[in-house]
Amino acid sequence: MGGESTTRTAPRSGSTGMAQAGGSRVGQRLSGLAVALGLVLFLGGFGWGALVYRPYTVPTSSMTPTIDIGDRVLAQRVDGGDVKRGDVVVFRDKNWVANANVVKRVVAVGGDTVSCCTDGKLTVNGKQIDEPYLPKGSLAEIKNFPTVTVPKGRLFLLGDERQGSLDSTAHLTDAARGTVSRDAVSARVDTVVWPMKGMLKRPTGFQTLGALSQPGPIKTIKILIVAGAVLVLAGGAYGPIAKRLGRSRARSGAEPAGAR
Repeated sequence: MGGESTTRTAPRSGSTGMAQAGGSRVGQRLSGLAVALGLVLFLGGFGWGALVYRPYTVPTSSMTPTIDIGDRVLAQRVDGGDVKRGDVVVFRDKNWVANANVVKRVVAVGGDTVSCCTDGKLTVNGKQIDEPYLPKGSLAEIKNFPTVTVPKGRLFLLGDERQGSLDSTAHLTDAARGTVSRDAVSARVDTVVWPMKGMLKRPTGFQTLGALSQPGPIKTIKILIVAGAVLVLAGGAYGPIAKRLGRSRARSGAEPAGAR
C-alpha cells in the first residue's frame, strides 16, 4: 500500500541493556568490592583510633599557644614508663587537682636536674633548652625556681604559658617537690583536632638529652578513614553513573523512526 514501509530498529546486543541497568557485571562486582573494602578501611580506622586514642577538652589556657582553652585534643594511651622529655601528657594527681585530668609538658624525668633560668632559658642537666612552643616573645625565666633533682620514677612538668600555669613550680613545697609519678600519666597528646591545628610540633630542644617520643599512628588512621570514604563513595556512585551513560549511548545510537 503506497510502497512505503517503516523499518523498525531491532534491539542491539544485550550489553546496552546491561549498561542501562547499572553497568557491566564486571563493573558491578568491582564497585561492590570497592564499597566493601572501603567500609572495612573506614570502620577499621575509626575502631583503631578508638582503641589507641582518647579525646580530651583542655579547660585552661596553661598550654597556650600550643593548646588553647577549650581546644579538643586526641591523646594516645601510653604507659607512664614510655614518657620522654618534651611530651605533652595527660595525668591525674590528687595533690594538684582532685578528680580531674591535667595537661602539661614534661621537661625533666627521673634523675634529671632542672632549674630556671640561664639567659632566659630553661636548664636541664646543665644544658639550655630551646623552647619555640612558648608564647612569642616570652622567656622561660618568668618561672624562676631553684634547682630540683627529679626522683626516679617521677616527672617534672611545666605549662607552655609559664606565667599563668599552675604546674610543678606551684607545688615545690609539696613532699614530692612538684614532681608527678609516671604512673599518674594516662595519655600523651598527639594532635589538636578542634580547631584543626594538626599534630603537635616535635620538642627538638630536648634532643641533646636523649631520644624523643615518636608520634602515634594518627596519620595512618586518617589515611585509612579517608581512603575508605573515597572507596565507598566511588563504588556507590558507579551504578548510577553507568546507568546514565548507558541511557545516553542508547539514545545516540538508536535509528530515527520511519527510516526508509
